[in-house]
Amino acid sequence: MSDTPPASPRAGDLAHARACFAAWQARAGMQGVALRAPPPEPTTCCGRGCNGCVWDGFYAAAQFWCEDAALALQR
Repeated sequence: MSDTPPASPRAGDLAHARACFAAWQARAGMQGVALRAPPPEPTTCCGRGCNGCVWDGFYAAAQFWCEDAALALQR
């Protein structure tokens, strides 16, 4: 695995968020570090583009999870 850290998830791109989670989890596994589970994907979106959509919260949580994973692997 390269020394380049995995990318951060892009808002609105679920496949990329999943790939980021997988990359951080793989790196953690190689280093023997346990990470908490990534945030769950929303199941209650109404699809109307609400202000404060559950997906907005998911992508914010995904960003935080990746930052937290990076910190855990620096220890």
